[in-house]
Amino acid sequence: MKSQPLTFLRILAICFILAGAAFAWFVLGGSLQLRTIQSNSLLDGQVADGWGPALRQAQPVFWMASPSANGGKKFIQPAATNIRVQLTSDPLRKGLLWYRGYRAEFDGEYEIVNPAPIAQTIYADFSFPSERNTYLNVGFEFGDQKDGRLVPGRNLISGAVMVPPNGRVRLGVSYVSRGLDRWDYVLDSALRVKNFNLRMETNFPDINFPAGTGSPTTRSANPSGGWTLNWAYPDVIGAQPIGMDMPKVLNAGPVASRISFFAPVSLVFFFAVLLILGGARNVNLHPMNYFFLAAGCFAFQLLFAYLVDVLPIHLAFAISAAVSMVLVSGYLHAVGGCALSSIAIPAQFAYMVLFSYSFFFDGFSGLTITLGAIATLAILMIATARVDWAEKFARKAPPVPKPVQA
Repeated sequence: MKSQPLTFLRILAICFILAGAAFAWFVLGGSLQLRTIQSNSLLDGQVADGWGPALRQAQPVFWMASPSANGGKKFIQPAATNIRVQLTSDPLRKGLLWYRGYRAEFDGEYEIVNPAPIAQTIYADFSFPSERNTYLNVGFEFGDQKDGRLVPGRNLISGAVMVPPNGRVRLGVSYVSRGLDRWDYVLDSALRVKNFNLRMETNFPDINFPAGTGSPTTRSANPSGGWTLNWAYPDVIGAQPIGMDMPKVLNAGPVASRISFFAPVSLVFFFAVLLILGGARNVNLHPMNYFFLAAGCFAFQLLFAYLVDVLPIHLAFAISAAVSMVLVSGYLHAVGGCALSSIAIPAQFAYMVLFSYSFFFDGFSGLTITLGAIATLAILMIATARVDWAEKFARKAPPVPKPVQA
């Protein structure tokens, strides 16, 4: 191609093309965000009703009748608590969204001591986490009572056992249920917890304890890839709740919208490399060339935004990236030959593909931008250290026309 001089007007035209491409990406990202919000609002309730909301299991309440106590009930804290819970991550898809579903197998044992010097009837109330959940394989054994009484409208099972003076009675409760997002065990009714132990096993390695919950006292990795976590409270006042967040799942809508919003940053890097290295090699593109390059890069996010509706997210990303790279690199090879395509292929792969893929991992996008900017600066400084920019930007005198011979 015929080399064109670098001028202020050409650079201004390229900046205008960048601004137009950024506007198009913002419109695309906004539409993706709106689609995701609308889909969430329609499906969240349906998923919670069909699968079950988050499980928040409370400590059972034990009490005995006492006329002198407030409300006629004297509450008793368990002398010992031993809980085992198995959490199995089971993400589910509804429409185009993935939800953090899980299966919980709960098995709790509580030991109660009659504090009175006479025989007393001890009552136990065990509340299930939610009325909207389904509970399978429910077991309730309180002393010699093998089955509790389900209280309608209160979502709890109650039992009553006569306990001799200073005697002990055991409550065993078990069930299997499903939930979304997180699992919790709360100790709000227990001012003081003694001999408490909760053992949690997960089938997922990415564990996260929600804000306001206590960390386990011991933990160990399982050969299967999960964790075994223990909360042991020998004697604690004001014990924090225990909780576990389910692993995050990759949703196409939020990922695609974030990629679209930050795509102009990638395009700035890409154009900067082409403009500076192309100028150093005396291969300067016309603004119309940059227009087609911006369109080829925009095709990546546009195709990805709609392929994820019908294909797995990683496959949709690979196809979209390949199509965009063929468009851009093929066009540059046709315009400027190997001198430009040798620059464009690695630059587009680094700035448009790898940078976009960093949004698949939370917390790495900012670091990727920083490292990319530093690496780009270093490459450009090394490649152009001996370039005479005054000569590159100098206006060339127009050719003198040859005299017409008669």
